[in-house]
Order: sequence, then structure tokens, then C-alpha cells
Amino acid sequence: MRTPLIAGNWKMHKTLAEARELVAEIREGVAAISGVEILICPPVQLLFPMAKAVAGSAIMLGAQTAHEEPHGAFTGEVSVSMLKDAGCSHVIIGHSERRVHFGETGALLAKKVRAVTGAGLQVIYCLGETLEEREGGRMDEVVLRQLEEVVGPDLPAGRLVIAYEPIWAIGTGRTATPEQAQEVHALIRSKLGSIYGPALAEEIRILYGGSVKPANASELLARQDIDGALVGGACLVAGDFVAILSAAAETSSVVG
Repeated sequence: MRTPLIAGNWKMHKTLAEARELVAEIREGVAAISGVEILICPPVQLLFPMAKAVAGSAIMLGAQTAHEEPHGAFTGEVSVSMLKDAGCSHVIIGHSERRVHFGETGALLAKKVRAVTGAGLQVIYCLGETLEEREGGRMDEVVLRQLEEVVGPDLPAGRLVIAYEPIWAIGTGRTATPEQAQEVHALIRSKLGSIYGPALAEEIRILYGGSVKPANASELLARQDIDGALVGGACLVAGDFVAILSAAAETSSVVG
């Protein structure tokens, strides 16, 4: 059975004082929660203090992106080794906002993903289609292309997490129905089976990201191939994030 992973992507939010308050509230709220992995991904300048804030708890620390090179003259960038040194266990790569606003291509993302896994960290590789692509009947084509251009048999399956994020549902309040999400997750797992074989594909977690909230978390997480969530806005409110974690724990308990 795959252990659910709930990851909170803070994006460009929270000052140090706000971050400390948020993490303190999350720590208190998750004290009695088990059967689910908890990850927070703050902005890079908060990684060191948040590593201290989560020390001794079940909360893991992740980064929102990384540079593909180990070091060099790349002003403003952060290497995977620096993130590892800051206490990160996970790195998000390929978020749609990175693709759209920073022009990150499949070829670049393939390098970034391998830099992360090569350092022994877990990568959360994001993919998903726009509303125009979905309505044009190209969802399968887009999702599989984004998967194939980055994921290959040379990539350690044990360090790979996939996050399906329909771009039309990110920060819009719109959410894929559980049936729509499950359909895409099953498609992704099938393709992973052709890359790694069915047994390994069954072990890879596939998260859903796209306006996940306490109100829809249980129904989404109950689906067979939805193994957790990459949470955006709701992770910035401790009560909402803890409620999603509780839903994941309850779903895991029922499935188990």
C-alpha cells in the first residue's frame, strides 16, 4: 500500500514571523495524525529556519525548484546540494508556474529531475494540461508527452513522485472531479508501467494538485490512483492544511 503524501507548496508567501506561526500551528494540529507523510515547501530563504521549526516532528522540508548544475556563475540560483544542506528531503520540479513564467522546457526539467535524484533526494515532478488542451481533446497527448520527455528507466523509481496538476484548476477554485483526476492518474500509472514495469509503477505515488481543499480532499484521496495532494492556497492556513492531512489519514486507514 502506498503511504499518502500531502505536500504544501507555499509559493511566494510568508515572512519569517508568519512562517514560524504557521508551522507551530501545523505541528500542534498534526500531533495525533498518523499514516500520512507531511511535507512543507517554503520559499528558499525560509528553508534554514523552517528546518529548525520542524525538527523533532514528522514534518518534512522541501524546495520549490532547483538549478540543474551543482555550482557555477548562476546569480540568484540554488543548487540541489545547497537545498540538501538546508535540510530538504524533496524538491518540486516542473510546476506549471515555472514552465509558464520562467520558460522551463522538458529538456531542462529532465536535467533538474536527475540533479535532484542524483543527490539522493525525492523529486516531485509536476505535469498537467491547460483548459484549452483539455477541451481540445489533447489531455492524454500533453500529459504523456510531459511524462515521457522527463521520466525514463535511468531515473530511480524509488525517488520519484508525480504530481498531476490540471493547469486550469490551479488557484482558480475549479477542481477536476474525482473521476477526471482518477482517469488521468490511471493513465500516468499505466505509462509508468511501460517504463518501469507494473510492479514498480504500483509503488510510485501520484499526487493531485489543483485547488485541493478540506471540502474535496476526502473524495479525491479515496480514488485508487490518487496517493496524496500537492496543496497550494489551502496549505497557507494551518487549519485547512491539517484538515486535508486528516482526510488523507482517514482515507489511508479505510483503505488499509
